[in-house]
Order: sequence, then C-alpha cells, then structure tokens
Amino acid sequence: MRIVLQRVNKASVSIDDIEYSSIHLGYLLLVGVEDSDGEDEIEYLIRKISNLRIFEDSDKKMNLNIKQVNGEILSVSQFTLYADTKHGNRPSFVKAGKPSYAEKIYNDFNQKLLETGITVKTGVFGADMTVQIENNGPCTIIFDTDNK
Repeated sequence: MRIVLQRVNKASVSIDDIEYSSIHLGYLLLVGVEDSDGEDEIEYLIRKISNLRIFEDSDKKMNLNIKQVNGEILSVSQFTLYADTKHGNRPSFVKAGKPSYAEKIYNDFNQKLLETGITVKTGVFGADMTVQIENNGPCTIIFDTDNK
C-alpha cells in the first residue's frame, strides 16, 4: 500500500460539484493499493498513522498524535499512486490493484482506522472526485509498505 498523508486544517471531497464529506483538523489520506496488499500492510499502516506525532504541542514541537488533538481523517482512494512513468509520457497503472480487490482492502483499512477511535470519512471508491485541502505546515508524509 502507498499512502500520502497530509496534515490539514480542513479537507473535503466533492462528487459532481456536491460535497460528499469533509473534515476539520486532521489528515487527508490518499490511499493506493496493489494486489499483494493484505492484513499485514493494513495493520502496519494503522499503527503508524494513528500514532504518528506530527501535531504541535505547547512548545511548538511536533509531538502530538491525531487522537491527542481530536483530529479527523479523510481517506480517499487513489490508484494513481502506483503510476509507472519509466517509459514514455503516458503513465502505466498495471501495478495498481484490481478494482474489486483494491476496494476491499481500502474499505478494510478505513474500518480498522475507525476501530482506533478516530473519526474517518471517505470519498467514493472509483469515483471522479474533487478534493480540496487546506494543508497545515505544509506537512506531508509518504508511507509505502514495500519499504516498511
């Protein structure tokens, strides 16, 4: 799995110009899945994301996790995280998970995030979405379970 995490003041996702979901302080997660991903990758990412200390404490140091600031998560599926741009100018997406499998892993991931007590909102898997963010920092962290 690949996840691009952005610390945000707010974020929203819209479909056909209608807001589908939104959050305030927290994380926007762009989530990519490949066919070899499973429970081990999900558990690793849940542990890392729910405990990641990138919110400022009273000393202005990145020392607090999302639960400590009552943050929320907006999780958006994004198969293009597996784009292969080595050849030519048109990216190949053959490394991205098959849609039916990727959707199952994405949904399992979001459900397990919810079980940690964090509010999790999502986009719609496979939909053409508009994502708006107000990045805080900016602070962007990339997770790739191939490198765990």
